Amino acid sequence: MIELKNVTKTFSAGSDTVHAVKDVSLVIEKGEIFGIIGFSGAGKSTLVRCINLLERPNSGKVFVDDKDLTALSARDLRKARKKIGMIFQHFNLMPSRTVADNVEYSLFGSGLTKAQKKARVRELLALVDIADKENSYPSQLSGGQKQRVAIARALANDPKVLLCDEATSALDPQTTASILELLQSLNKKLGITIVVITHEMAVVKQICDRVAVMENGNVVEEGDVFSIFANPKHQITKDFIKTTSNLQKIEGLIASGSDVVKLSPGEVILRLSYKKANTSEALISEVSRKFNINLNIIYADVEIVKGAPIGGTVAIVSGQKADIDAAIKHLHDKEVGVEVIKDERIFTHSLTKHIG
Repeated sequence: MIELKNVTKTFSAGSDTVHAVKDVSLVIEKGEIFGIIGFSGAGKSTLVRCINLLERPNSGKVFVDDKDLTALSARDLRKARKKIGMIFQHFNLMPSRTVADNVEYSLFGSGLTKAQKKARVRELLALVDIADKENSYPSQLSGGQKQRVAIARALANDPKVLLCDEATSALDPQTTASILELLQSLNKKLGITIVVITHEMAVVKQICDRVAVMENGNVVEEGDVFSIFANPKHQITKDFIKTTSNLQKIEGLIASGSDVVKLSPGEVILRLSYKKANTSEALISEVSRKFNINLNIIYADVEIVKGAPIGGTVAIVSGQKADIDAAIKHLHDKEVGVEVIKDERIFTHSLTKHIG
């Protein structure tokens, strides 16, 4: 388990003081994949470097497996760090050494014989599915292959924790997916705790169990991945989600006067957001049949995260006003978020614009 208690980290920039991490407390459970997400400058990379004390906090404590790293001697800290692997955005491989030599370098001082080191290196390269590149040099590898070598090197001393600092940011989407699958596989196979630093929503959705959202050095929101993205509380989390969701494009269509969103009298545009793990797309057809209304879907943005749908639908709804009102109430009762985006119904009384 990793526990950060009131961790603060500042830097001097001339006469100014930069508060990179501000009084952050987090608990990361043993064996989970924990994401820390935020826009550039949020403090997430500084925070992850505080976990292995590459950046020593100005105040606060860092516990890994119940050891307070901030209280260790230099010698004991070096020993503790061997159980905390780390991979980086730009791989940090030594260009003049072969793949095998890059991995073996981490075994310096391990007490293993040369033959044992060679065997360990081959075992690690096989684990990350790059055994055939043993004698290649980094310049001969693709970005994904380089990251696999970096992962093998980080695992050399059987770490309990693997820190990933923007480890897929320099990779194309297909390669990113394969590296994330590898990390998931290693997590299950080795039981290793993985901390993922990223600014990419897709990374968190694909592999993380829980996530913390950072802004200006603060953790502003924390929870399981489904809850955070289905029910964001803080504005920065909502802004993050908007950057990747098709459901937010509806406002642009309305502002541009697109024919797609022109309504006939009695119609309304609704944005539906799934907020519970047991919500399913079948709810749309159920509501249509039960309340005798038509739903013409403009956008649908639904992904399966941790076995449950996350996202929602934007639809033009037509039918009798009373039936539409009843359908909205039914969706609200099912804990589906309902937002009225554009309304051409005839009102006999006011209707709340945001429901749920």
